[in-house]
Amino acid sequence: MTDWSDTYSGILSFYRCGYAENPKGVELAVLGVPYDLGTTGRPGARFGPRAVRELSTTMAEFPWGVWPWDYDIREAFTMRDMGDVNGFIAYPERLCPVVEAKAAEILDAGASLLGIGGDHFIALPLMRAHAKKHGPLAMIHFDAHSDTWVDEDLNHGTMFYHALKEGIILPEHSVHVGLRTPNPDTHGIDIWDANKCLATPAEEVAAAIRARVGDRPAYVTFDIDFLDPSYAPATGTPVVGGPSTAYARAVLQGLKGLNIVGGDQVEVAPHYETASQITALAGATIACDILYLMAEARKLKR
Repeated sequence: MTDWSDTYSGILSFYRCGYAENPKGVELAVLGVPYDLGTTGRPGARFGPRAVRELSTTMAEFPWGVWPWDYDIREAFTMRDMGDVNGFIAYPERLCPVVEAKAAEILDAGASLLGIGGDHFIALPLMRAHAKKHGPLAMIHFDAHSDTWVDEDLNHGTMFYHALKEGIILPEHSVHVGLRTPNPDTHGIDIWDANKCLATPAEEVAAAIRARVGDRPAYVTFDIDFLDPSYAPATGTPVVGGPSTAYARAVLQGLKGLNIVGGDQVEVAPHYETASQITALAGATIACDILYLMAEARKLKR
């Protein structure tokens, strides 16, 4: 068995899984996208991948995996941190082809990919790459905002509008979870706003998502501002009245068995963090949950 106990020293990688430059033979891959120029409010999420990696080490020393999952994905699957995407300068139209190409390289090698942001705009090139590999996607979107604003600008509030226009998202099999901002046009996507979530047990929300998605290839995209700011203050556009981290994890774990082909965890902006680093810790834990969902989907295909 690999010794994962060296938690607080050495080269920093996500969940201490080790780095790889070549995705050949990798089953679960993590890719950082340190970009935040798609924000419409407070910047700082470019530092999210580094902060999330750091806090992921607090879970990495335990050989039984991330509670309450009952195994270690690093032992069950070949899992590697692919580092950060670089080579783009400032502008979203330059970012997209670079991120999409790197994601496609990883996916074409046979890996399942989790992106770590960065602001939420990074989901657009990631989803483009996944859709080219798997076809149109059922989107499971955790967020305080719909990010479907009808606007030709490219930012972290419009990327799912563009994805819908491009046919990447299957709206009739997709769901927004946790919304608590105005949403004038649903675009056919089902909505579980925060009040509805908080009045419903997590298991029932998960069941509704499962029914909506079915067996279609699904992409989980998780903006940390889905959580109430009391659980995740360090983000660009916090909105009060959201669920807890425990609730979010319970919903995610209820999605076990869906065909989760990829995902992302975004919008951790550690410069707004307290000394406790609770936002980055929540982001790292949720990122692990999404990786476990991808792992469970791979198990069903073995």
